[in-house]
Amino acid sequence: MDSLIVLLIPLLPLIGFIISGTLNKQANHTLINGLTCGSVFVSFLLSVILFYQLQSGSAPISYKLLNWIYVGALKLDLSFTVDALSSIMLLIITGIGFLIHVYSTGYMHDEPDYARFFSYLNLFVFFMLLLVMGNNFVVMFVGWEGVGLCSYLLIGFWFKNNAYNDAAKKAFVMNRIGDLGFLIGMFLILNKFGSLNYQTVFDLASHAATNDPTITVICICLFIGALGKSAQIPLYTWLPDAMAGPTPVSALIHAATMVTAGIYMIVRTNVLYTLSPDAGFLVAVMGVATALFAATIGLKQNDIKKVLAYSTVSQLGYMFAALGVGAYETGMFHVITHAFFKALLFLCAGSVIHAMSGEQDIRSMGGLRKKLPITHITFFIGTLAISGFPPFSGFFSKDEILAKVHEYNGGFMLFTILAITSVITAFYMFRLYWLTFWGNFRGNSHQASHLHESPKSITIPLILLAVFAASAGLIGLPHLFHAPHLLNNFLAPVIINAPTLEASASFEIALIVVSLIVLALVTYITYQIYVAKARIPVADADEKGISKWVANKYYIDELYNALITQPLQAVSTFANNYIEKYVIDGTVNSFRWLTNTGSLLIRQIQTGSIGLYIFGIVIGIICMFVFKFYLA
Repeated sequence: MDSLIVLLIPLLPLIGFIISGTLNKQANHTLINGLTCGSVFVSFLLSVILFYQLQSGSAPISYKLLNWIYVGALKLDLSFTVDALSSIMLLIITGIGFLIHVYSTGYMHDEPDYARFFSYLNLFVFFMLLLVMGNNFVVMFVGWEGVGLCSYLLIGFWFKNNAYNDAAKKAFVMNRIGDLGFLIGMFLILNKFGSLNYQTVFDLASHAATNDPTITVICICLFIGALGKSAQIPLYTWLPDAMAGPTPVSALIHAATMVTAGIYMIVRTNVLYTLSPDAGFLVAVMGVATALFAATIGLKQNDIKKVLAYSTVSQLGYMFAALGVGAYETGMFHVITHAFFKALLFLCAGSVIHAMSGEQDIRSMGGLRKKLPITHITFFIGTLAISGFPPFSGFFSKDEILAKVHEYNGGFMLFTILAITSVITAFYMFRLYWLTFWGNFRGNSHQASHLHESPKSITIPLILLAVFAASAGLIGLPHLFHAPHLLNNFLAPVIINAPTLEASASFEIALIVVSLIVLALVTYITYQIYVAKARIPVADADEKGISKWVANKYYIDELYNALITQPLQAVSTFANNYIEKYVIDGTVNSFRWLTNTGSLLIRQIQTGSIGLYIFGIVIGIICMFVFKFYLA
């Protein structure tokens, strides 16, 4: 029975995709909602059943669908396994995925391609489930590529807008760069261990030496794959542009699930990363650098979704910092809390955009708390959670990351940068909150006349997510409370030989006290700037000095365009105009010319004169005799 449940979890969303995609515009909204939302909800219920079985001490549950790749000594099955790590991801994917499906029924209600949108959502859920449930690297890679495809389809859902198509292509191409690293890492794993099955690889790796050069290269290659999927420096620029897709897409793919695939992959391969401290240090450094870099850009963004997009990049940096120092459970802890409060914030942003008739510039908002009370309260909870106010979820996971990094050997500088980033995060989030919901309304009269709270299909998911954003931190209470860390205990069978990084109770208390003081100051300062003094951000063109650089995202896109895109386009243009035209086409055309010319010459022989043919035969016979008797 348990094996059947394992099969049904990914199968149901796939069936929902096939049926809704086949029916397309022939089905009404009610049928589409029942198929797509219902399939994900049932998958969620089945995931809950497996979670409770694992929590009660049950062994990992597997299901072998078929023999898949049997080549020589390589034997890979299309099999699924649900253990502690994958069960957590199942709950996130199906639980939050279901709430976003429900939210979408209201948000996308007037969309002509309603069925197509929901079929894409179901397909994404299927591939994400495939990614986390596979029991070998190849099944994970199929899901990995599948969510990349779905990301492309959903970002470019409104494909009649070329700007959205460009954003979709950008996401697709930049993810392929990272995927190449992942693929090379898989080949190296196969060469090193002779298998791509998780259990076989991890069992063999447990006997390998620390700092084995091959394992270090493997970890770096896998990390390159994570850089693309989880939007870290230098492969992060696709994610802010991906905000071109519908807001539910931003919440599902770019906040709660797809971008955490890189985190999941590193946690899954924690045995390898523990054996390579150098690769772990690289992961930590890149995570910290991305966290600070993206946070500073968020300070100057005025598009409500762009602020949250750069916030996502920054929060992913926090997760990588935790993984890099060996705090794998802590990284997963932040994955869980971030999934709740960032999905909540994105969906709240969608509710605001819905009320503002499509407007996304926070400079044109203000005073919305009066017209959108539920959206306001839930957004405020999300802001408190991401800023790290106790007792909201972000407080527990973020402070745990800071404590773990502080205890890491040589991690004081990393800790300092992350602490500064935490302050910046609180600043730009409260900037966003005050400008959106407080002060006087700054939009036009048309927008003012249409301001109203969103329907229940939108507000109910907001309320549920707000509850979890407020309470999810209780699964990982700090050490000083002398309470069991529920998440660490649950993940213990999956995390092998990870270093112990326990901060002292005095340090944890000091960290909490300082965090509270700083957060209170940030809240007060931002209130004074954006509410009391009613200061409105200026246009990007009017910024000066370093502010102009930050507002223009440090011109990274322009730099990539100048160093990569334009040279490639120049090479492509040259190749098209000269190599394609004169070398390739010239070579092909030369064969045509030789064939035509040769045939014209040979046709001259075909005169139709029998006498000439007889003469030719005689000459041929004479030549044969001469060759035979004099030349042979």
